[in-house]
Amino acid sequence: MAPFGSVGGKLGDGLEAPKKMEKVIIDTDPGIDDSMAILMAFQTPELEILGLTTVYGNVSTEDATRNALLLCEIAGRPDVPVAEGCPGPLKGGIPQVADFIHGSDGLGNIFISPPDGKRISKSASDFMVDMVSEYPGEVSILALGPLTNLAMAIKKDSSFASKVKKIVVLGGAFFSSGNVNPAAEANIYGDPEAADIVFTCGANIIIVGINITTQVKLTDEDLLDLRNSKGRHAKLICDMCQFYRDWHLKSDGLHGIFLHDPVSFVALVQPEFFTFKQGAVRVETQGICVGHTLMDQQLKKWQSSNPWTDCPPVSVAWEVDVGKVLAYIKDLLMKQ
Repeated sequence: MAPFGSVGGKLGDGLEAPKKMEKVIIDTDPGIDDSMAILMAFQTPELEILGLTTVYGNVSTEDATRNALLLCEIAGRPDVPVAEGCPGPLKGGIPQVADFIHGSDGLGNIFISPPDGKRISKSASDFMVDMVSEYPGEVSILALGPLTNLAMAIKKDSSFASKVKKIVVLGGAFFSSGNVNPAAEANIYGDPEAADIVFTCGANIIIVGINITTQVKLTDEDLLDLRNSKGRHAKLICDMCQFYRDWHLKSDGLHGIFLHDPVSFVALVQPEFFTFKQGAVRVETQGICVGHTLMDQQLKKWQSSNPWTDCPPVSVAWEVDVGKVLAYIKDLLMKQ
């Protein structure tokens, strides 16, 4: 897989053709590490951010919309549309939010003034369907929260999976412990039915689990370097990360922070920093292992059908070049 925006054509007389910007929708529940990934995306000139769509998870959907609007304004892009998504999972109910990780405002309790902008009237799933239909084969989606909005888009448009260019999902814990309980990772646990719909829809899907993202960390020393840098958003990010860092110390004994969402962003734009395995992935929707993601590694030819049989394969991140990914993230976070 080639990096995003890495190919430029040649014009006559040796002139280089301008690189075509890559169209991206970010489906998000910001969230501190979501905010880092979003600001990184806005710092990447090869990307055309078509819009942000919001979902519950780290915060309520309403608060996610507020934070998405704030991030667009902080990035100097108030023109980017923000479409509000589902308030809860497909089966209903009130979702639990991770205020103990991200603060009551979702941004580490720094309590920024409300945004001036407003969300668009179109729902998140309708926005996805319309953009993918307007630019078939050109729109990638970076999914950083529960997959309810994507599942709704797939249910609304039977051709959605064939028209979307790529879906990169932060979710799952492949052959490792989860972060909600030993079986499940938070984004998939938030709406397991939606995740199973997405993973079996037939789209070009890359999944980055926390077995990968927990390998990439910003240490206390890295955070100090970031704060002392001249990065455009460095102080804001470090202010947000103090709450996040304190939680990591209490929860994981880590003097620093995991970079779940930024790592998933790097998998979108620099997939050559990762290796992938392909196979069908199913999600458990009942019992004590709700939200568990299990991949058929295609190591055996099954003699009878099972729930993975005939499901389309997806790409699961299997290994990561930690040094390259961390350097890429730090460069964008420190970018002026």
